[in-house]
Amino acid sequence: MFTFSQEKLVSFGASIPTSEIKQQPGLWSETYSLYTKKRLEIQAFLQKLAEQHERIRVIFTGIGTSANVGETCLPYLNGKVDEKKWELLSVPTTTLVSNPYEFFKAEFPTLLVSFARSGISPESLAAGELAEQLVKNFYQLTITCANDGELAKRAKGEENNLLLLMPDRANDQGLAMTGSYSCMTLMALLVFDPLFVEEKWAIVQIIRQMGESVILREGDIQTIIDCDFERIIYLGSGSLEGLAREAQLKILELTAGKIVTSFDSPLGFRHAPKSFVNEKALVCVFVSNHPYTRQYDLDILKELQRDNIAKNICAIEVDGKTNYDGNTFLFDRDAQSIPDAYLALPFFMIGQTISLLASVKVGNTPDTPSPTGTVNRVKKGVTIYEYKGSKEDGSLVSSI
Repeated sequence: MFTFSQEKLVSFGASIPTSEIKQQPGLWSETYSLYTKKRLEIQAFLQKLAEQHERIRVIFTGIGTSANVGETCLPYLNGKVDEKKWELLSVPTTTLVSNPYEFFKAEFPTLLVSFARSGISPESLAAGELAEQLVKNFYQLTITCANDGELAKRAKGEENNLLLLMPDRANDQGLAMTGSYSCMTLMALLVFDPLFVEEKWAIVQIIRQMGESVILREGDIQTIIDCDFERIIYLGSGSLEGLAREAQLKILELTAGKIVTSFDSPLGFRHAPKSFVNEKALVCVFVSNHPYTRQYDLDILKELQRDNIAKNICAIEVDGKTNYDGNTFLFDRDAQSIPDAYLALPFFMIGQTISLLASVKVGNTPDTPSPTGTVNRVKKGVTIYEYKGSKEDGSLVSSI
């Protein structure tokens, strides 16, 4: 698909996601440049919060894929930040809006980190409004792809709301979010990771090279798609479990549910979820770069191999001291030092490409993958109900 002419892609109904997947490595360099331009402002914003409050609750939030940005970043960043100062959570806006009283506490200073492609979804807007209503010391960091979206408009000029806009091309036009997810994930990592800026740039250079290699190796991914399967299972540990969640969502979106999917961690999958495996299952395991965690990822691959039920098992990994001896999409060992949260970006390009090719395989059109029109790029028709509670009275009574 990546070598097809525009005319041929249009005939497949696949021109939009193909180009948006392909352009991501370049977008990651653009995202890094945007980060460096705003770096001092970001540091000043976070330093101000740290000086004013003994501890700050940071809630990563978004809808669908945007929520999975937080799920991907959180495990890695939890191991990096000073947890005595920063409490990190990942909670979808859909949960915050329906259950605000469980997360927004009047006396707990809160930074809401909102991820959004368009920035116009009702839940995204309502999450901020509810936090403003309930939290005495409330701040926002808005990471979005749409300069003209309502989230971006509300952030401009607000002292307690720092706006970080992604590259223009990251505002995906297709139903399935691709570059918007990877760019927002990268920006969040760059913002909160205490690594030196030179170390961050070195990581970006390597993951860009990995992403470019995915495009060049589309044939290897096509070989996976050519297998006989009816369901796909994605497994990953830590940040790669967040990636697994997002990868299975791409399959659902681009095949309109014609291929059923599931995701889990390798250890969690060993229990009841493993019953999802049958002879028509394709199992893809995102293998961690961390030597301790990697043992569990390789164990589940070996176990599935011994079970001899799923005929199609694939490891996605960086060449290391130990590797899976079966079907593997292998990256060069130059990437051995890359933390899993960053590794998720080029790994996800494989998941995106699998979804694109699977969509074509089942006769769907990736440009317009929802034939009924019930799933749209921006969800409309969501009713937001008034919540009667405030930071002054601590009331938990809603208006029904």
